[in-house]
Amino acid sequence: MSHRNARLTVHGRRILVERVLAGRPVVLVAAEMGISRPTAHTWVRRWRIEGEAGLHDCSSRPARTPHRTPAATESAVCRLRAERKLGPARIGPVLGLSASTVHRILVRHGLNRLAFLDRPTGRVIRRYERARPGEPVHVDIKKLGNIPDGGGHKVMDRRTAMDNKLATTGERKSSKPVIGYAYVHSAVDDHSRLAYSEVLTDEHKETAAGFWQRANAFFTRHGITVERVLADNGSCYKSKLFTQAQALAAAGITHKKARPYRPQTNGKVERFNRTLLDEWAYLRPYTSNDERTAALTDFLHTYNHHRCHTALSGHPPISRVNNAAGQYT
Repeated sequence: MSHRNARLTVHGRRILVERVLAGRPVVLVAAEMGISRPTAHTWVRRWRIEGEAGLHDCSSRPARTPHRTPAATESAVCRLRAERKLGPARIGPVLGLSASTVHRILVRHGLNRLAFLDRPTGRVIRRYERARPGEPVHVDIKKLGNIPDGGGHKVMDRRTAMDNKLATTGERKSSKPVIGYAYVHSAVDDHSRLAYSEVLTDEHKETAAGFWQRANAFFTRHGITVERVLADNGSCYKSKLFTQAQALAAAGITHKKARPYRPQTNGKVERFNRTLLDEWAYLRPYTSNDERTAALTDFLHTYNHHRCHTALSGHPPISRVNNAAGQYT
């Protein structure tokens, strides 16, 4: 690509050649077009050798680099980076290379930032994004401990919190208090990251099927036609009630399961769960389940309409929804 102050573009080079072929001296044509005589001769010569293709920019990368680090050494650098997560300053002494050379090798192979790697496997993360809303919607469940009325240990000291928990559950002090869990069911659109969540009492198949019906209605209201649902291997998602009843099959929606032990497959809802914990569930101490559940509505509105998303160039998810243009400003 030509720089912004270039005298000649492809169109200008073509005009240069046409004028020279018409019989005009190269030195006069160069003066008319504000370029030097050697530059004019260069483009005329390239046109005569390569034709029309010679008028386009070509890479300045050399055909061969005799002093480049051997491929075996580069493989060793990449292996130490992936397996042991070492940086250039530590890889260099091991292989007898300078830190700057190691850094150039890591940049060349896309390993210069640990954020580019999957920490458990050391493989380069392949990020993807579907081209249109609804092509898949990711669904998942996050389990949270219930909060006893009056609050837990984040609101009061642990002894008082334990007594409060015992009073809430009606258990004796000698028994282990069990106040149960809340299950946050979430659905996140792959393309727009538009999210819908509900706090429910369990993760049974009937609950998951009912949640999806309400989530699908939410996406429909925003002009998103769901084509496919991507879920993990939870028993509620594998049930016939979820896949074949009115929840999916009747609506013409395809059901796809993620690979076992591969949370990267449905990583968008997994990342949403993390945001959910940081910016809602653990944002501040709550004194009851009802207070925490009531705060979910405000969080979802902020997330969908106002929160900047790095994968969307700083815009909120609603900016990618067709019938809601301008609503996030």
